[in-house]
Amino acid sequence: MPGLYYEEFEIGRIFDHSTTRTVTETDNLLFSALTHNPAKLHIDEHFMQSHEFGQRIVNSAFTLGLMSGVSVEDTTLGTTIGNLGWNSVRFPRPVFHGDTLHVRTTVIAKRESTSRPNAGIVTFTHEAFNQRDELVGTCERVALMLKKPVQ
Repeated sequence: MPGLYYEEFEIGRIFDHSTTRTVTETDNLLFSALTHNPAKLHIDEHFMQSHEFGQRIVNSAFTLGLMSGVSVEDTTLGTTIGNLGWNSVRFPRPVFHGDTLHVRTTVIAKRESTSRPNAGIVTFTHEAFNQRDELVGTCERVALMLKKPVQ
């Protein structure tokens, strides 16, 4: 199990995740269809040719999910009870088909759970960058994490 327990997280620790992901047209169209988002920004190439970006942009909810998902293997796989929320979600630059994203995670806070003696709450900042190292997404994720089992 690669995930870390609550006690193993240190405030300030940075994870530069080795998984990178090239975002495809299929990713964007399928995600937009599955989430019932018909915005022309995501699905209409002809419309977007006259838009300021000149091409379709990737659904930002996909970018959020990818940003968080890439972090899981190094941080929370098998040790999280559940996500409690995402805060301060921002997309300073658009993601386009063909962009390759990489993610960095920083532990910014942690505290013991007041209602669950076997758990603690960890807050992460996730940052996604494109192949030019331009920041394309950032968010804070709050997760309820298991403590190490008592032996």
